[in-house]
Amino acid sequence: MAGMALAPGHYERLTLVFATSDDAALTDIGQELAPAFFISVAPDPSALFQSLLEHAPEIVVIDLDTIVPEHPEVFDWVASVRKSAPQTLLIVISRTPLRNARQQTKKAGGDEFLLAPVDFSELREYLLEAGEERRRRNESLLLREEISQKNSFCGMIGGSEAMQRVYDAVRRVAPSNTTVMLRGESGTGKELAARAIVSLSPRRDGPFVSVNCAALPETLMESELFGHEKGAFTGAHATRPGQVELADGGTLFLDEIGSLGLALQSKLLRVLQERAIQRIGGKHPRKIDFRLITATNDDLEDLVRKGQFREDLYYRICVIPLPLPPLRAREGDVPLLLDHYMRMHCLAADMPLKRFSPEAMQVLETSSWPGNVRELENLTQRLALMVDGELIEVQHLPEKVLLAATASHDQILIPSEGVNLDEELTRIELAYLEAAIRRAGSKRAAAAVLCIPIQKMKYLCRKHGI
Repeated sequence: MAGMALAPGHYERLTLVFATSDDAALTDIGQELAPAFFISVAPDPSALFQSLLEHAPEIVVIDLDTIVPEHPEVFDWVASVRKSAPQTLLIVISRTPLRNARQQTKKAGGDEFLLAPVDFSELREYLLEAGEERRRRNESLLLREEISQKNSFCGMIGGSEAMQRVYDAVRRVAPSNTTVMLRGESGTGKELAARAIVSLSPRRDGPFVSVNCAALPETLMESELFGHEKGAFTGAHATRPGQVELADGGTLFLDEIGSLGLALQSKLLRVLQERAIQRIGGKHPRKIDFRLITATNDDLEDLVRKGQFREDLYYRICVIPLPLPPLRAREGDVPLLLDHYMRMHCLAADMPLKRFSPEAMQVLETSSWPGNVRELENLTQRLALMVDGELIEVQHLPEKVLLAATASHDQILIPSEGVNLDEELTRIELAYLEAAIRRAGSKRAAAAVLCIPIQKMKYLCRKHGI
């Protein structure tokens, strides 16, 4: 029987700690388990925790009746074992039919509860399979973590050449006090890049104050940025420092700076020139020391030409422009980001990790992602919460993503099992008809949107029962 466990050669020999003080069990452990595992027997809790430190076992089996027979909260004790060995396969055995034992074991972090007496030959086969599966899972998680670390930088995820250039630029600008302008489409992670710069800068321990310049009307934004004294205007019941003042000794991040009105631009320019701020209603300027990082998805040069952005302020803030690439230009980063956000949202929701089928991943990799990383994260969170099961298939993806992938003639998705062309064309035709009618509001107007005669529109609607 011992040879039976070793003969197949499919399993790597794992280390097993069996916690029991039952002398009768030692014979079965020696005959059935010892030939298949590196065995260590722990006769008491102290020996068990010592074995966890010394041997770092892949498997732990605990005989509750002999190890902690008098413990008032036995499953709290199991939880403490799990805390000491977070990656170990943890099996609990008891001769006492404890109430809700299996559920309580799982809640405490154990993997399985077995009611004694157990058949040790069956236990051996179960431990071989479950232990090997746990080992492979741990190796996979470790590999994923290594890949994640290799393809991440100060919270930013991506291993593409485009992102490597961003990382290099961040390293170069971080140590100085120079003003940086982050440029890129909405959702490319400009605030994340700003925080990366700060984390590598001498100001890392100072305040990081982030202000969205488009979030408030100009009348409120002035007070938000520069602060006010008590009684400076109606409703100013107390003195309040502004965000610029709060950044003293640290970094001020102004997002969407192109949305600032000309009056506020003028005040900001004066603050940058004099490195001093005067609250609304205040009489004396206050010296401040801060580093400025700005971000925009606007064409500031065009705004300058149109007289909507001050040229002198533009040159003050655009000392070092740092472009952030859109997701469509980051070859190979979509799978990394999908894996990162799926793990993050599944962990936050306390659910098993979901994964994407190869076909679904192919569709997502060919998407243009107009909303960039923000759109990808939102989609991943939606799929994590709304899809049953652990595999996300093509049919779970939003219709607009599928239509965009199908419309790309050089990257048409063909599943491994093939495709029924007539059914696929009918589905696409129906989707375009419904979308056009929703957009245009009537069949006649929808016909114009689709560039087809009204007679053909009526025929197609009859064909699809619209």
